[in-house]
Amino acid sequence: MSTKKHSPKSGETRRKFLKTTGTVAAAAAAFKVPVYAGNKAPSANVKGANEKIVIGFIGVGGRGFGAHVRQMRQHAEGNNIAQAAMCDVSKHRANAAKDFVAKNSKDKVEAYTDYRKVIERKDIDAVVCATVDHWHTRICIEAMETGKDIYVEKPMTRYLGEAFKFYDAVKRTKRKVQVGSQITSCGNFAKAAELIAQGKLGPLVLAQGSYMRNNPKGEWNYRLQPWATKGDIQWTTEKGKIGWLREDMKQRDFNADHYFRWRKYLPYCAGLLGDLVPHRLFPLMRALGKPEFPSRVACFGSRHVTPDRDVSDNTQVMAEFPSGGTLMVTSSSIHGAGFNELIRGHHGTIALSSTGDTLEYKPEKHLAEDFDPETFTNLKPSGNTTPQHHKNWLDCIRNGDEPVAGIDLAIRVQAVISLAEIADRRGTMAHFDPKTRKITDGSGREIKAYDYAEEAKLDHGPYGPIREIGS
Repeated sequence: MSTKKHSPKSGETRRKFLKTTGTVAAAAAAFKVPVYAGNKAPSANVKGANEKIVIGFIGVGGRGFGAHVRQMRQHAEGNNIAQAAMCDVSKHRANAAKDFVAKNSKDKVEAYTDYRKVIERKDIDAVVCATVDHWHTRICIEAMETGKDIYVEKPMTRYLGEAFKFYDAVKRTKRKVQVGSQITSCGNFAKAAELIAQGKLGPLVLAQGSYMRNNPKGEWNYRLQPWATKGDIQWTTEKGKIGWLREDMKQRDFNADHYFRWRKYLPYCAGLLGDLVPHRLFPLMRALGKPEFPSRVACFGSRHVTPDRDVSDNTQVMAEFPSGGTLMVTSSSIHGAGFNELIRGHHGTIALSSTGDTLEYKPEKHLAEDFDPETFTNLKPSGNTTPQHHKNWLDCIRNGDEPVAGIDLAIRVQAVISLAEIADRRGTMAHFDPKTRKITDGSGREIKAYDYAEEAKLDHGPYGPIREIGS
């Protein structure tokens, strides 16, 4: 993007000037993706436009099967893919996913309980990883090292340290990674990025979003299925076998409550920060333009209504960025009413619908002569954008572009998530230096990030003892 400055001619309003000074180029720069010029060949890693992409699925539980195996099957012909492998530590789930694909297609599909069997297959081009959070990094790095592109469910990783290992592996292997926050693909967030690039907001001030739920049975209290037994599920990682628990985690006997309701427990998930908050961070940080690492993050979590969990049931996150803007996201599992997605700038405000199809722009009153208010409706994609999020990833594998929730955005989103957890659990504000990757408090004292080794030793979380419900 050109850095040349333009000035309005004498007597010309800023509104007219903005309409005639190359805003298309600015909009294209709102969220940068690689563009191949006519004399520049795509990377050798790029898949041919007409080649079938063969996919293996690792983790085929509720989200892995329903959102990925099933929905990719529905669009398999249009996306030119084959579903070749279904893997889960549960034999029941792996075989059920295999049977579904076999019944609804002519694809030759196999079932596995060890993810390494999928990764070692040279005929598989890409992997969808929808396991529990603590397996994401290990599986994805090993898959990328064998030349496979990755679609990984959000959050990208459980902890910040492994997120940077993931990031470094992507840069080293040059694979295409899409993180599964499908709201990022909604049309109104893409339009917001264009308007911000055009200067409609001026300097960014505050972006806000919320993701609220209030399940009468308690969030993540999924039904415990009778087939889920120690005989069906490889629970521990030992003696050469891959289990649901990693070998470096606190070891416990098989626990169906932990298996199905794992998002409630700190050893496996950051709760709201890991499940719901990413669905607001990804699209909002995409819309803001070139993604930044946060300079500091504060988080306020509480758990006063649902004591059956380690994690909070009400959380607020505040993140400040080097360019000066602040991002606020609130999430709850005990109240359903949130507030609207807004992006505020010095010059105006953008309001975004939760359905993804509508955007309203209003300039500040004193700038009414410079900017027109605008309303955009029927923006696409909208609604359930999981199929479009899949397609964006597959298109990028073929054309070399960067996915909308690609690694450069994902590592910065994960930094906000992880710093928020650290701030809440450590009881301090977390400052971050992306050059050194160090976390400090306000006085400059270094703060240690959480990792598997420390988590395995803990018996007390921020809201009480680590739970062993159902054991």
